[in-house]
Order: sequence, then C-alpha cells, then structure tokens
Amino acid sequence: MSLVGVAEILKLAESGGYAVGAFNCNNMEIVQAIIAAAEAENAPVIMQASQGAIKYAGLEYIVVLARLAAARSRVPVALHLDHGTSFEQAIQCIHAGFTSVMIDGSKLPLPDNITLTRRVLDVARAVGVSVEAELGKIGGTEDDITVSEREALLTDPGEADIFVRETGVDALAVAIGTAHGQYKGIPQLDFDRLKKIRAAVKIPIVLHGSSGVPDEAISEAIRLGVRKVNIDTNIREAFTEAARKVLEANSKEIDPRKMLAPAREAAVELIREKIRIFGSANRV
Repeated sequence: MSLVGVAEILKLAESGGYAVGAFNCNNMEIVQAIIAAAEAENAPVIMQASQGAIKYAGLEYIVVLARLAAARSRVPVALHLDHGTSFEQAIQCIHAGFTSVMIDGSKLPLPDNITLTRRVLDVARAVGVSVEAELGKIGGTEDDITVSEREALLTDPGEADIFVRETGVDALAVAIGTAHGQYKGIPQLDFDRLKKIRAAVKIPIVLHGSSGVPDEAISEAIRLGVRKVNIDTNIREAFTEAARKVLEANSKEIDPRKMLAPAREAAVELIREKIRIFGSANRV
C-alpha cells in the first residue's frame, strides 16, 4: 500500500466520529513502532516529521522510511509535515513525497496567515497533497519553536470561520489549552471554545500538544469534533524509559540493539493505547 493523504483519512474519521493518531517519528525504530501498533489495532495512522526530526534524520531518510513502511503495511499510512515554518519548506516536503503538510502561520496576523496558507494550498492541491494550518498559538516547546504562556493565545471562533472560508484548508489546528512538551500540571481544555469553533467550521479539527492530556479530556474533545490528535512527548517518554532500564540493569551494555529493541516495544504499546483511546482501532 502506498502513502495516502491525511484528508482522505480524516474524511472517514469525520463520518465515523473518531480521531486518528498522528505520531511523530525521527528514527527507524519509532517508524517501525508506529506501523506495528497501527497494524495490531487495525487502524489508519499518520506519521509526522517535525523540524527536529528533519534536522536529525534528514528529509530523504524520513521519506524512504515512511514509503517502505507504507508499502509493507496492511493499514492506510500518511506522511505529514508537522509545523512547517515556511512556504519553501512545505514545497520541499511536497516534492520529497509527503502526502500532507502543515503550514504554521499562527504567529502571523490573520490576513498574513491566510495569504501564506493559500500559497501552500495552491501548490498542494495541484498534486493531491493535504494541508493543515493553525490558528491561535499553542504554548510550550516544539523542537526549536517556543511560545511562552503569556503569548499563547487561544483560537477565536470568529477568526476560525473567516480563516477556513478564505483558505479552504483541509484541517485546522486550534489552541484550546494544550501545550507542547511535558505539562507542569493537569491541562484544562476550553471545551466551550471548542464547541464554538466546531459550530463555525465544518472541517476536521486538530489537537496539538496532546501528550499528558487526561484520557477523558481527549475523549471529550473527540466527541466535540477533533479528528486528528498529535502525540510526540509520550512516545519519547516511553522510548527513553525503556532504553534507560536496560542501561540501569547493565551499565556495561554496548549493543544499541539491546537498548533500542525494548524501547521500540514500549513505543508500540504506548501508541496502541492511544489508538484505542482515539477510537480508531478496527476502522480499516
């Protein structure tokens, strides 16, 4: 099976009332874990590459790994650019073989965000690539991108209506109280705001910064219209904790495979759990 578009996956999620997990990858083991989990749960899945992943692994390596994984997979797999920072990077990823890109113009004034998103859409639509955009600012840190709590602005439902009508974007990432990275406390999601956004726009809504959000809050967000849920930090936590246990048991261990194999299995179990929470298990 070849890579598919995110819009195609989210259309089915919309009709089925569930969300699809979008899991960040930056090496072979995590790619393998994402696919193994999705196949075990018989679920569609989105692999994402962030700025840090592209810098670490290289764009070409990520695309080759994703294509191979999709070709051997029994479930639909999409490859998505997470938090694309420029028109040029989005186009580079489209040319490289990504089936979906996010253009993050959330730091720009609304008219400039609309203009940037339209530019990317003009190219992406011509070659059948999905486009996600962001409105509002999600707090925390995503690789090199940091938004302080003071600057983190929640998405305005009225602006969301204007943005979607003016761009025709495929999916919209919104800020309703989540943050990238590890939480210092329990995040409080603004469900009333999410309801208003959902009433204003009729496209799939994306929830970033979902690692650490209580399961019941994720379920409620999905009930209110979230169709793509991003997970990165939780995977890193499970992966590194498993590798750390190997070294703690044998500090002289020098075989990377002895560390990475358990780390991969821990990531598989974490991702499987998330897929079940999102309601996308047994949807293929």
